[in-house]
Amino acid sequence: MENLFILLQESADGESTWMSLLPLFLILIVFYFFFIRPQTKKNKDQKKFREELKKGDKVVTIGGLHGRIAELKETTVVLEIGSQIKATVEKSAIVMDTATIGQTK
Repeated sequence: MENLFILLQESADGESTWMSLLPLFLILIVFYFFFIRPQTKKNKDQKKFREELKKGDKVVTIGGLHGRIAELKETTVVLEIGSQIKATVEKSAIVMDTATIGQTK
């Protein structure tokens, strides 16, 4: 309770403590709009992309592996990398459709 009274007291030069905290609040707001909000939007878009995957889609993994989806399971995907070569990867490892390579947003 004493801390609250300290915050509400006027400083020696007449400036409110809240006014001295205003730059900190502004920095936090800018930080939210430039870093946190875009990251959550990106995560939401990635989740939507992974939910819409279907057999036959050409995709790229986090490691740069290109392949075609041969089979979809709940948390994993079987990629056909080449002729008779298949690899099982986590759905979270798939980052983009090959149709989006070269396109910029």
